[in-house]
Amino acid sequence: MGKVNDFLTEAGVFFLATTDGDQPKVRPLGAHMEMDGKVIFGVGDFKEVYRQLCKNPLTEIVACKPDGHWLRYTGRAVFETDPKYAAEALAAAPHLKSIYNDETGHKLMMFHLEDATAVDIAMMGEGENLL
Repeated sequence: MGKVNDFLTEAGVFFLATTDGDQPKVRPLGAHMEMDGKVIFGVGDFKEVYRQLCKNPLTEIVACKPDGHWLRYTGRAVFETDPKYAAEALAAAPHLKSIYNDETGHKLMMFHLEDATAVDIAMMGEGENLL
């Protein structure tokens, strides 16, 4: 998982794909962390992306680095039940506490990918499996 996490960190912004019925939806994200041997992501419980992942957890993340390499990280989103993941994410990004708190009622829902593949692909070359 370290290679996937490092790739996402170097890329900065990455894109998460979901479906809304038969319509693909893609949005940029940037927050992630490695914890307990998993790369963890977070989305708001009040957002469409959360509802889409609950309805169809099959997803793909794509990131590009300045050197032309890109990552295709594909799997099934599994939401974490242990609140330690959200607590760690909020500690790392304190500005999110104004969105995710008891007053707003919004929760940061953390997930990782299972049954996943991760491939680092050179722009004009072969892919390298990272898992």
